[in-house]
Amino acid sequence: MPWQEITFALQAEQTATFEEALMSLGAMSVTLRDAADQPLMEPAPETTPLWDQVLLTAMFEADADVSLIAGQLKAQLQLQTLPPYQAELLQDREWRRTWMEYFKPMQFGRRLWICPSGYERPEQEDAVIIDLDPGLAFGTGSHPTTALCMQWLDGNAIEGKTVVDFGCGSGILAIAAAKLGASRVFAVDNDPQALQATEENARVNKVADIITVCDPQAISPGSVDILIANILLEPLLLLREQFAQLLKPKGNIVLSGLLAEQRQALEAAYVKDFDMGACEQEEEWVRLSGVRH
Repeated sequence: MPWQEITFALQAEQTATFEEALMSLGAMSVTLRDAADQPLMEPAPETTPLWDQVLLTAMFEADADVSLIAGQLKAQLQLQTLPPYQAELLQDREWRRTWMEYFKPMQFGRRLWICPSGYERPEQEDAVIIDLDPGLAFGTGSHPTTALCMQWLDGNAIEGKTVVDFGCGSGILAIAAAKLGASRVFAVDNDPQALQATEENARVNKVADIITVCDPQAISPGSVDILIANILLEPLLLLREQFAQLLKPKGNIVLSGLLAEQRQALEAAYVKDFDMGACEQEEEWVRLSGVRH
């Protein structure tokens, strides 16, 4: 089935109103991507980071009238002129081929794999496979910080453990922990779309009975064996005390979302409650791990 794709060049502050308006005009989906290769380094807590310049792409059914949509959008938003945009009729096979070029099976450590549909599954006998297609938000495992956390899970004993994936995004780490034998996994995020994505991906991977999507307040203090937080420096600093309260004595903490130059600041804060161990680096990103006192 072909799709009509319309892409707008916007400023960050325009995205919310354009997204809402386009969905009301019949868009099947709306996606955002960086228009200027701008890194997102340090958003404030409780905020959703966004680039200054954004390409917003709305997908409509193939017979959608682009001129009519543009006119309705301009009227609805009360604009004299619309920001620059372009439209393209995208064949379904082209769309599938495009994302399959970028999302291929990925291996993490020795056993863990992420496999999109349409590819043969690895022949490795003890492979632990997460089924994941590009779709509802928040990551496909390709970012170095996610890879670093996946490698830690692959290399450590997870069987029978209680695990928290704090800042779960699409739920990749929670699903990996469940498939590696965790007895219970809590997935925490402050974005409702992330929680929705995690629930759906857990269902697809048949681990929904192990993963609980919840607020951190629902997790009993001192009940957690492993806590993984792949977020950013500022929230990691703010959450240190809460993490320490959740973990059992000798429980493991795994922290990522950090640049190499931020390592010392985080270690200095966490040594109060944790024996901090090895640091692993991939590109400019690092992963720290430690054990609760």
